Amino acid sequence: MNKIIAYIIVSIISNFAHAQNLSLTLNAEELLQIVRKFHPIVKQAQLNIDKADAEITIARGAFNPIIGNIISNKTFSNTEYYNLFNPNITIPTWYGIEFSSGLKNLSGYQYDPSETTGQTSFIGISIPLIKNLVLDKRRAYLKQSKLHKEMSVTEQNIAINNVLMEAAGQYWEWVKAYEVHELVKKNWAVSIQRFEMIKKTIQNGERAAIDSVEALTQLQNFEFQKNETWLSLQKENLELNAFLWKENNSPYELPAEVVPSKKWDDETVIESFNLNLNDLLATAQKNHPELKLYNQKLNFLSIDKELKFQELLPKLDFKYNHLTDGYTFLKTENLLFKNNFQYELKLEMPLFFSKGRGEFKKAKIKIEETKIARSQKSLTVDLKVKYYFNEFENYKTQVKLQREMLTNFIKLFKAEERLILNGESSLFLINSRENKVLEAERKLVELKAKYFKSIYSLQWSAGLLK
Repeated sequence: MNKIIAYIIVSIISNFAHAQNLSLTLNAEELLQIVRKFHPIVKQAQLNIDKADAEITIARGAFNPIIGNIISNKTFSNTEYYNLFNPNITIPTWYGIEFSSGLKNLSGYQYDPSETTGQTSFIGISIPLIKNLVLDKRRAYLKQSKLHKEMSVTEQNIAINNVLMEAAGQYWEWVKAYEVHELVKKNWAVSIQRFEMIKKTIQNGERAAIDSVEALTQLQNFEFQKNETWLSLQKENLELNAFLWKENNSPYELPAEVVPSKKWDDETVIESFNLNLNDLLATAQKNHPELKLYNQKLNFLSIDKELKFQELLPKLDFKYNHLTDGYTFLKTENLLFKNNFQYELKLEMPLFFSKGRGEFKKAKIKIEETKIARSQKSLTVDLKVKYYFNEFENYKTQVKLQREMLTNFIKLFKAEERLILNGESSLFLINSRENKVLEAERKLVELKAKYFKSIYSLQWSAGLLK
């Protein structure tokens, strides 16, 4: 019953296990899928994307139409100075141009002589002619907010790439610890049977009593290794649990019944991986998220540089209002500087542009710094890909060589068994051959684990773990 309950829990979390399959196994891709869906680092990265969406909404708010109304009245010593009612609307546009319109009703006896009494209306336009014509703070903020979202997505890919690499590495450490422990347990069980058999042959007078010491020593050796490998397995199991989380952001402890997939060393699981060096190098330079982030930073800084350039330009703004007697906006007679109009041409220009020159220079330096950092990162990515590719190739060769060595050790062990049956060998030599076989088996498991780990490391170095 406990096994069935544990199986159900694992099935719910991994979304890979099938209800009819009672084999409680976990393969690398199932683990990575759990990490992709539930790991806090991945969820935090998604929150950054959500925050970037909020920033875009804030930036778009600068282009929202603004409605307003001024109601003003002044009465002093029983004299009404003025009474003003002035509703209006301003509509910003992308190119820095603003349209405005409004109504005005002014009455009273003392007011600014430039104001018009009675009911009037206006419709107008405001245009930046030099500074802020190409780019202003509102447009720059919106562009940068959109870029910030792209950067947040890229940062999420970086976080996923890194955490998946760590999780895959820990998975293969767990597999190695489990498989080594199983090997030692198997040898320990065999040594128990051999020890019992040796005791019987001694009782029958077929062997010397000292052989029981030899057999017991071998048994104790395997029991010692079994205890050590069990402790190592518990350690790796706990470290693997650090990557297991549930949907409600609570940690999950892998049940003791869960073991690595029986086909953990089947290379068909990595057939979809790109293992060609030239392809990996090209892919990394084009799509590695860390390099993409630098490109996005350069685009971000380019917008800032363009905005700072505006500080080197004089500010010349033109504002024109068409005025109408009453609340009829669209009387077309006497348009454009003929009658019923109001305009303003405003010029502002610092004498030395010191602030503008300094800000523009600073923006260019930031871009140059980022370009240098990107070149360094590009080289680092190339070197990592080459390093892990060499590691992958080396472990591939080593696994093949170790497999052949193990075959030879097994042949020697079997030959020694035949010799001892003929009375031509000793228990000491049998134990020695057996230890060599176990050592070679352990080494093969370790090399296989490193081999698969190097494949995931190679994908990570190219930025392909997603």
